[in-house]
Amino acid sequence: MLKNFWYAVEFSDRVTTKPSKITCLGQKFVLYRKASGQAVCLSDLCAHRGAALSDGWVSGDSIVCPYHGWEYESGGACTRIPANLEGRSIPKKARVDSYPVVERYGFVWAFLGDLPEEERPPIPVWPEFDELKADGGRFKAITGEYLWESNYERILENGCDIAHTPFVHAGKFGNPEKPQVEEYELETPDEWSAFATVKLYPPAPKGLWGKLARGGKELKERPPVETSAGWMLPNMIKLHVRLPIGNLIIYDTNIPIDDTTTLVKWVALRDFFTGDWADGNARKRVLEIFDQDKPIVNGTRPELLPFDLGAELHVKSDLIAVHYRRRRQELADLGWMLGDDDRITGDVPRREATVIPSPARRDNPELARAWVHKAKGEHPRAERLRAVEGE
Repeated sequence: MLKNFWYAVEFSDRVTTKPSKITCLGQKFVLYRKASGQAVCLSDLCAHRGAALSDGWVSGDSIVCPYHGWEYESGGACTRIPANLEGRSIPKKARVDSYPVVERYGFVWAFLGDLPEEERPPIPVWPEFDELKADGGRFKAITGEYLWESNYERILENGCDIAHTPFVHAGKFGNPEKPQVEEYELETPDEWSAFATVKLYPPAPKGLWGKLARGGKELKERPPVETSAGWMLPNMIKLHVRLPIGNLIIYDTNIPIDDTTTLVKWVALRDFFTGDWADGNARKRVLEIFDQDKPIVNGTRPELLPFDLGAELHVKSDLIAVHYRRRRQELADLGWMLGDDDRITGDVPRREATVIPSPARRDNPELARAWVHKAKGEHPRAERLRAVEGE
């Protein structure tokens, strides 16, 4: 799982002054809004006794722990310990990680990493959101969620995989009688994304949409459909289907709950049949895609994407997936992949929690040791071991 990226972790309209819990990259976070409406993302782990801040409440701009009433301001520092006698100071270590937040495209995005602002990868660009029907534009948007028992990278590669469509989506979106994938050039608008555009030959649409598309007449054959599929780091898929009746565009943000569980929050946009009456059918079609993919991807072994390119066989049509794996290796070499050093482990019973350092750990050197929740790589014992080993 990749750190040091912006993650679209929740739909904006679900974040309120009532704290909510989310899980991403194996770490639990709490989201809430300050009185001003600004969204806040903190580690959901009180520095005192490990209680979940998401079970507490918001007081002004701070969140209150439900266990002993400790209050944390939006920057993560504890500002009140009710049990303290008057005049007693608050320990420097009474703080939790606070993560930068931006709202865009109907999502709350949190930067999960410790890079300074000038070194952070950008939030991906979703240009169609400048033309939403709600704002007078041409695209109607619907949203939803879907839970997978799969690694998010397996899901990401599946969403970009062109050759699986005639088989996994046969009869609905793919045509097994025309499975060949034409030669395509990889489109890389920046170092954080890649896309492939090809012509697919789906069967003629049936039912309501088929009749509406051709003035009440069913089609026996369907012209090829130009389709673009691609990935946007760290965890997103974009699918653009150019139908004869208009454009269907789906954005998936594949949120890694842990190594083998993924919550997909998706947005589907269309510039045809934009009335509310078509939303139910549009949502049904998106879910049909997921329902067909899910058993295949869930059954893939090994569950995690191999780092060795030679561990799985690749052919020409896999170019976009190979590019992703190479890019991921480059980021792993930079230390952007979560590993054992990013986790803390209890004793009995054995429990683990991810600790993703926030920018404050770098921005404030005087607070370098002022953290209770340290990953293995930050622990004083690890520092002593490195010193002994001469690192």
